[in-house]
Amino acid sequence: MKPLLLGIDIGTSSCKVAIFEEDGRVVAQSSSNYPLYTPEAGWVEQDPEEWWTAVCRSVKTCLSEGPINPVQIAGIGLAGQGWSAIPVDRDGQVLHRTPIWMDTRASEIVDRLKDKILDEEVFALSGNSWSPSYSTPKAIWFKEERPEVFERTYRFLQSNGFIGMKLTGRMTSDRSQSYGWHFYNPETFDYDPEMAERLGIPLEKLPDIVACHDVIGTVTAEAALQTGLTEGIPVVAGGLDAACGTLGAGVIRHYETQLQGGQAGGVSICLEEPKTHPKLIFSPHVIPDRYLLQGGTVGGGGALRWFRDEFGDELSFDELTRLASTVPEGSDGVVFLPYLSGERSPIWNPKAKGVFYGLSYKETKAHVTRAVLEGVVFSVYHNLLAAEEAGVRIQELDIHAMGGAANSELWIQMYSDVTGCPIKVPGSDTATTLGAALLAGVGVGVYRDFEEAVDRTVTIQREHHPDAENRKNYEPSMKTYMSLSKLLDEQVFQ
Repeated sequence: MKPLLLGIDIGTSSCKVAIFEEDGRVVAQSSSNYPLYTPEAGWVEQDPEEWWTAVCRSVKTCLSEGPINPVQIAGIGLAGQGWSAIPVDRDGQVLHRTPIWMDTRASEIVDRLKDKILDEEVFALSGNSWSPSYSTPKAIWFKEERPEVFERTYRFLQSNGFIGMKLTGRMTSDRSQSYGWHFYNPETFDYDPEMAERLGIPLEKLPDIVACHDVIGTVTAEAALQTGLTEGIPVVAGGLDAACGTLGAGVIRHYETQLQGGQAGGVSICLEEPKTHPKLIFSPHVIPDRYLLQGGTVGGGGALRWFRDEFGDELSFDELTRLASTVPEGSDGVVFLPYLSGERSPIWNPKAKGVFYGLSYKETKAHVTRAVLEGVVFSVYHNLLAAEEAGVRIQELDIHAMGGAANSELWIQMYSDVTGCPIKVPGSDTATTLGAALLAGVGVGVYRDFEEAVDRTVTIQREHHPDAENRKNYEPSMKTYMSLSKLLDEQVFQ
C-alpha cells in the first residue's frame, strides 16, 4: 500500500483536513465550521474543544470518502492560527476559551507594558513589537483578570499544539508558533528567562519547543477511537498556518514569497538570514535555516465576504469579480481601507475602521466592489513597502499566491500590477494542509528533505505578469490609500 499523509489546519472559521498521496494529489478533504465568541467589545474567542470536535468530524468524513485504509497514513502534520493562549491544566483540560489573533482585549495592558519594557527591547530580542494580538499580553490578561485560571494553568498552548496534545497526549510548542511570546528568541529557538521574569510569566507554564517536523508522539488509543484513525500513527509538531501555507505553496528558497488570500491577507517572505522591521512580523519558517518576514492584514477574503453578505444582493464571488472587472483600474477614485477589525501590520491599530472614500452620485456598485478588491491589494503592498525599508528588494520577489483569492484571475492580476512582480499560482487549493502534510512526510521519512517534498508535490497552474500601464493607472488610488491610512491612523483612529 502506498503511504498517505494527513494534514490538519485549525483556521479562523473552520478546521480543514486533507489526505494526500506522496505526489500531493488530494485523496480526500473535508472541513467543519466552529463559532467565534465576542462577549465584549474587542474580545474574539474560540473554544479549543470545538476545534477538536471539528477535527474528529472532518477526519472521519475523509476516511469515509473513498477506499482509504487508516493504516496507510504514514504521518500527520498540524497547522493552526497563531497567537493563541490556550490555558490547560495538567490533564489537558481547557480552563478558558482562548483569545484568538483578532482579539484586542489586552490593548491597555500593552500600553502599560510599553512604559515598563520599551518596544526597542522586545524587538531586539524577539524581532516583533508590542501588540495586543500576540500571546504575551493575553497571558498577562489571564494573570490579571482571571487569576484563578492563570494559577491553575499547567501550560499555555498554541492551536496546533493543542491538537497535537489531543492526538498524542504530549504538550509542545513548535519553533514557528513560539514567536507569539515576546521572550522567545526566533534565532536560537529558546525562551529568554530574564525577559519572561520581567513580564511575570513563569517559563514552567510554557511547553517544550520542538522543530516543526519533529515527531512529538503517536496517535493514542483514545484519539484513535474519537477520530477513526489507527493507533500509533506518528504526529509531527507542525506550525503556524501562514508558514505551513508558505511551504505548501512551494516557498522554501530565499526571496520566494507567499501571498495569502484567505480570511486575512498578507505576505510571507522567505529569507536565508534574519531581516526584521518593527512594523512587520518575524518568525522562523517551518523548515530549518529559513526565516519569514511577514505582513499580516485583517482585510483579505474576509473583506469581500463581508461586502457580499451585506451588500452583494446574493451575488456569488465570481459574479462580484466580474462586476468589478467592468470598472477601470483605480475604481475611478473610489478607495477602500479594509480595516474591518482594526488593522495589523504595518499600522498596528486595533481602533482602525473600514473606510470608503471618493463616493459621489455617479459611482456604482461595480466601483465599490472593485474598490474592495483593490483596498485589500493596497494593504498588502503597504506591508511590502515596509519590507523594503528592512532591506528586501521587492522587485526580486518570486511570489506564489494561495487561498481563495488565488482562484480569481482578476484579483491576482491586481496584485501583480500593483506590486510590479510576477505571481505564480500553485495548482492546489489546499496549500496549508499540504504544507502540514509535507512536514509530516519529511518527519517520518517519506521525503528525503523539503526540496524533494516541494518538487514532488507543488505544481504551478498559471502565472501572472505585471502590466506597466495598469500600474500607472493604480498610482493615484495607491497614493490616496497611503495618505488616508496615515492621516486617519494619526488623527482619527485613536
